[in-house]
Amino acid sequence: MTDEAVKRPARVVVADDQTVVREGIVMLLGLLPGIEVVGAAGDGDEAVRLVAELAPDVVLMDLRMPRCDGVEATRRIRAEHPGTQVVVLTTFADDASLFPALRAGARGYLTKDAGGDEIVRAVESVLSGDAGLSPSIQRRLLERLSDPGPQPPSGPAEPPDGLTARETEVLVLIAEGLTNQEIARKLHVSTATVKTHINNLFAKTGLKVRAQAVRYAYGKGLVRPPAG
Repeated sequence: MTDEAVKRPARVVVADDQTVVREGIVMLLGLLPGIEVVGAAGDGDEAVRLVAELAPDVVLMDLRMPRCDGVEATRRIRAEHPGTQVVVLTTFADDASLFPALRAGARGYLTKDAGGDEIVRAVESVLSGDAGLSPSIQRRLLERLSDPGPQPPSGPAEPPDGLTARETEVLVLIAEGLTNQEIARKLHVSTATVKTHINNLFAKTGLKVRAQAVRYAYGKGLVRPPAG
């Protein structure tokens, strides 16, 4: 490898649905050595399109975005554009966010309180074939491996009937008895976005009412029936 190749900055796309946050991340990255921001996306669909168009080295991916969330976008990018690595950059460090993202193919996972040096290290790590995980995420993974605790019911390896990860998440919350407003608060999205996800998942599965959705979720092993 030549010195020029070694010194070439990592070409990065930023994906985040909040304009102020996205612009702030782009501004921060512009000050960091070894990183060149080549594009910014407001949702997962746009992130996938930019990867196809720009062939970046890395996508810094938010998780909770409208239309196509970060997990689904990561899965599509890794399947369609394996030369692009994904580092999650999100507010959420809970298991429900972390493990689906890693299973989808993310090689790095940082929370948005990460400093510039930490972001640079994560980008360099994933490009060299290593994992780019923050110390807190590494601890969480080690704790989970050493004490996995109660295991969830075994469900399908992929969401059924072509559902996206977010549509499946909404379906599970419906089965748990949450209203649209409660789902919106839990997922940090608008009620209108929740309704869109519900309309989409109903169309894909042929469901018409919430009671059918509950039975469907149980039948597909997405949730465990209450004990008793």
